[in-house]
Amino acid sequence: MRLATYNIEWFANLFDRDDKLIVDDSWSGRRNVTKAQQVEAIATVLTAIDADAILIVEAPNTGKSQNTVRALQEFAETFELRTTNAIMGFANETHQELAVLYDPARLRVRHDPIGDRETDGFAGDAPRFDGEFRIDLDIDATEDIVRFSKPPLELAAESSDGFQFRMIGAHLKSKAPHGAESRDALIRISIANRRKQLAQAVWLSHRVKAHLDAGEPVVLLGDLNDGPGLDEFENLFGRSSVEILLQTGLYDPHAAQACRRRPGWIPSTARFPRPEEGQYLEALLDYIMISPDLRARRPAWRIWHPFRDEHCWSVPELRDALVTASDHFPVTLDIDL
Repeated sequence: MRLATYNIEWFANLFDRDDKLIVDDSWSGRRNVTKAQQVEAIATVLTAIDADAILIVEAPNTGKSQNTVRALQEFAETFELRTTNAIMGFANETHQELAVLYDPARLRVRHDPIGDRETDGFAGDAPRFDGEFRIDLDIDATEDIVRFSKPPLELAAESSDGFQFRMIGAHLKSKAPHGAESRDALIRISIANRRKQLAQAVWLSHRVKAHLDAGEPVVLLGDLNDGPGLDEFENLFGRSSVEILLQTGLYDPHAAQACRRRPGWIPSTARFPRPEEGQYLEALLDYIMISPDLRARRPAWRIWHPFRDEHCWSVPELRDALVTASDHFPVTLDIDL
């Protein structure tokens, strides 16, 4: 089975209020990319990765007239993808939903949120992801109350061969200091964002631990917006969100490589333009982490990076589509389920 995570930048902009695709020459949310170009590129990438289930990070919006599931299923039908079904969890107000496109012949899934919305979290319990988590993150005797702007998607999944596992899709808080108008504001916002992101990672780790203690296989995938050593504010708290999740026993080889913190090549799943510098910034942000029991099932990870993956580079149509579709690249996991 192939599982995938893919953050598709501004996917919501490609649908009208009735969830119909907008395929024209107007600009998409992507820099210098039209809606028609981005639509075609996304379809090319999804067709190429050919996953049985794909977590779509920044999926189309659910709102007064829009519906994420309807939009994704119409996209799949338009481009004859075999992932004809879609499922989502709690809707949010950011126009960036979490949803899974999947092949119903290969996988059965249902939204299965766990936890009590009122649990405080201090006893190691994890509240339901649409609730509140209370934590003293930096031991300053001040209680932090944390909410997810994008509640993680919790699925009870079963393969066509009857293997049952938990699938958790996440998009953690961005650390970017949006709105900062001075250096003091930048520092203040950056620290506040990192505090919230780490608290979300702790909350998520509590849920993972509960599943592992119950002997349930877990796949955690998505955009964690973090990795060891990505910014100077990490030293204030001693560890990254990724390290918090790895400490539960989860494993991702790209995360493990980054955690070694030795000079050398670091994997990358995202590429952001820096027009003022005439360069691009690359970062490892997207992961597929698995529980220890799943490591015995011949897992193989792949980052579909247009310039680092040999196959992606050698197929110009795919290479160009990966660059056009999003500022993130898909990550896939092939595993015997």
